[in-house]
Amino acid sequence: MSGRRHERGAATLLAVSFLGVLVLVGAALGVVGAMVVAHRTAQSAADLAALAGAGAIADGVDPCAAASGSAQANGARLEGCTTSSREVTVTVTVPGPRWLGQPHDLTAQARAGPR
Repeated sequence: MSGRRHERGAATLLAVSFLGVLVLVGAALGVVGAMVVAHRTAQSAADLAALAGAGAIADGVDPCAAASGSAQANGARLEGCTTSSREVTVTVTVPGPRWLGQPHDLTAQARAGPR
């Protein structure tokens, strides 16, 4: 019986260790999930901004202004806008997750115009 006395609390220490690992893995998966969502948001905003710019060219107005307005409406910031003939290429950035003070902004690019 005296041998078992030295083992008291060993299961508690093991359980707390496993719980700590689970919390760490859960936090890491949460950050990865947030980065995936931010990337999808950036790509959607870029696609919509490029379409807005292409539509603006067809209407005879400034395509980059239309693309910027569309990007802002979708939670993104227009970083670049170029036009070539009737095609518009845009680059947008959305803020990514901030974990342990790491700034990760996600960027996406899209092009739109007639076939």
